[in-house]
Amino acid sequence: MANNAVFDARSLGAPKMAVLGLQHLFAMFGATVLVPMITGLSMSATLLFAGLGTLIFHFLTKLKVPAFLGSSFAFIGGYAGVVQIASEAPYGLTMSQALPYACIGVFCAGLMYFVLAALFAVFGTRRVMRFFPPIVTGPVIIAIGLTLSGSAINSCTDNWWIALAAILIIIVCNIWGRGMIKIIPILMGVIGSYILACCLGKVDFSAVRDAAWIGLPFKMQDTAIAVFKSPNWSLILTAIITILPISLATMVEHIGDMCAISSTTGRDYLSDPGLHRTLMGDGLATALASAFGAPANTTYGENTGVLNITQVFDPRVIRIAAVLAILLSFCPKFATAVSTMPTATVGGVSLVLYGMISAVGIRNVVENKVDFTKSRNVIIAALILVLAIGIAYGPGSVGIGAVKFSGLAVAAIVGIVLNAILPGKDYEFGKDLKGDSSVNFEI
Repeated sequence: MANNAVFDARSLGAPKMAVLGLQHLFAMFGATVLVPMITGLSMSATLLFAGLGTLIFHFLTKLKVPAFLGSSFAFIGGYAGVVQIASEAPYGLTMSQALPYACIGVFCAGLMYFVLAALFAVFGTRRVMRFFPPIVTGPVIIAIGLTLSGSAINSCTDNWWIALAAILIIIVCNIWGRGMIKIIPILMGVIGSYILACCLGKVDFSAVRDAAWIGLPFKMQDTAIAVFKSPNWSLILTAIITILPISLATMVEHIGDMCAISSTTGRDYLSDPGLHRTLMGDGLATALASAFGAPANTTYGENTGVLNITQVFDPRVIRIAAVLAILLSFCPKFATAVSTMPTATVGGVSLVLYGMISAVGIRNVVENKVDFTKSRNVIIAALILVLAIGIAYGPGSVGIGAVKFSGLAVAAIVGIVLNAILPGKDYEFGKDLKGDSSVNFEI
C-alpha cells in the first residue's frame, strides 16, 4: 500500500478499530507513566491529561493529524531543578510542596508554544529558527541528560540486578526487536524488571489491595492552581526561569515530530493544518496538564512507529487510545499498581533514558553538521555545557536576590544571547530534513 494512503478506520469495523486504539495506548504507556514515576507527579492525572491533551491537539489541528500526546522527558530536569532549589533556604519545601511550583513553570513553557506559533505566522519559520540553531539546542539537550545522570545511578544502587535487567531488556528490544516490540522497549524493560523484582520479593502490593477501583484522577492541593492560595512569588519566578528555557528544546522536538509524521503518512502537516496549529495544540495540552499537576505533553514517536507498522493513518484510531487513557485515569487501583514499580526498575530505565537524551543532543549537532572549526560555535557550546553541569553539581543554583537560576536556565540564556550577538550565524531551517527532525527524546 502506498505511503500516502490513509485508511478510513471505520471501514475496518468497530472491533478492529478498538484493537488498533488499544495498540496505540500500549505503545505510549511505558514512556508516559515513567515520567510521573521519576518526578513524583500524579500517575492518574498523567493518564487523564495525556488523553485530554491528545483530544485538544486533534481539535486544534482540524482532526487531521494522527498524533498521540504523552509525557515529555525533556522537562524531567526542570522538575528536579525546581525541587532542589525549593528544598534549600529560604524556601525549605518538600517535594510535594515544590512540584506545584514547577508545574507553573511548565505552564508558562506551554504558553511559549503560542508565542513561537505567532512568530512563525508573522516572520516565517526560517527567520525565527535562526535564533534557535543546533549549536544552542544540541548542547542544551546534552546538558539535560548529564545533569540528571546522578539521580539515575542513585536509584540503580537500590538493587543493581533489577536495574541491569531493565537495561538489558531495553537494549535487546530496541536493537533486535521486531514490530511492536521494537517500538515499546521501555515498557518491555519495565515489565521484565518488574517481574524479576516480584520474584525476588521486592514489591509490596498492600497499597494496591487498599486502593479504590474508581476515584478522581487528581487532588486540588497537588495542582499549580493551589499555589495561588498562598503564593511565594520569588519561587514562582524562579520556577518559570528554571523551566522556560527547556521549551526551546521541546519546540524543536515538536517540529521534528511533525516532519516525521508527515513523512510516515505522506501528508504535509506543516502546511495543512499548519505548524502554527500543531504548536498551539501541543502548547495548550502542556499548559492544561501542568495546571492540574500532570507532566508536560509532547507528540510521541512510539505512536508514529505504530502508524508505520499498521499503515492505518486515520486520526480516529488515535482518539480511541486517548479515550482509553482517560478511562484508565479514573481507576486509582491501576495507578497504584503502576506506582509499586521498584526504585531500581525506575533507575535502570532512567539510566538509559538520560543517556539517550544526551545522545539526542549529540545527534542534533552531528546531523546538522555544526562547524566546530568556528570559534563562535566552540565558545557557545563550551559555555552552555560548563555552566549547566558546573552549577548543577556545584552550588545547585545561582541567585539574584531571592530569585534563583538553575544551571540549565543560565546555560540556555547564555547560549541564546551569544548566538544572537556573535557574528557568523549560518543555520538555515528547512535545508536538511534529517537535521531538522534530529531532536526526538523518545527511545
